[in-house]
Amino acid sequence: MRKLNAILTVLILVTFLVHAIFASFQLIGVGSRSMKIMARAALTLVAAHTVIGVITTVKTLIATKRSGAPYFKHNLLFWARRISGFAVMILLAFHFIIFGTGVKDRLPEFDVFSLITQIALVVTIAVHVVSNAKPVLISFGIKSLKPYAGDILFYVSIASLLFIAAFIVYYIRWYAVA
Repeated sequence: MRKLNAILTVLILVTFLVHAIFASFQLIGVGSRSMKIMARAALTLVAAHTVIGVITTVKTLIATKRSGAPYFKHNLLFWARRISGFAVMILLAFHFIIFGTGVKDRLPEFDVFSLITQIALVVTIAVHVVSNAKPVLISFGIKSLKPYAGDILFYVSIASLLFIAAFIVYYIRWYAVA
């Protein structure tokens, strides 16, 4: 199940990046092509990833209860991964509510709350990706994160900057036209 989850993770990253890059161009006014197919594919993959994550978390909680030794302080990274995933799910719901309206060129409203939730989504996804990089690499047989850590942080930072900038530009454009 963990190998399947790792494969889902890679597929989610690919579909997310394609969706986010093209949607960012659309938000800043460069592109006009809708990315609904990619968004739906990513949503389906995220749903499967979430189900597997919930199952593995429940199994871990059951094993912890049976052992009688939770070692919560020793498992903070485990819990950070789960909490960041939960935060991503909440913020994805806001993303879907805001952008899933079916309006092609302009949303009914993109206010400060919308902007904040979308920036929080980008930051939370970045935290979730970075905190889960090591287990994903391990599941593909890569034993050390060290050679890839700088690359992962660099590319996640660049992507996050692009996506946050696109939301800010869209917010400014939305009120400039209104």
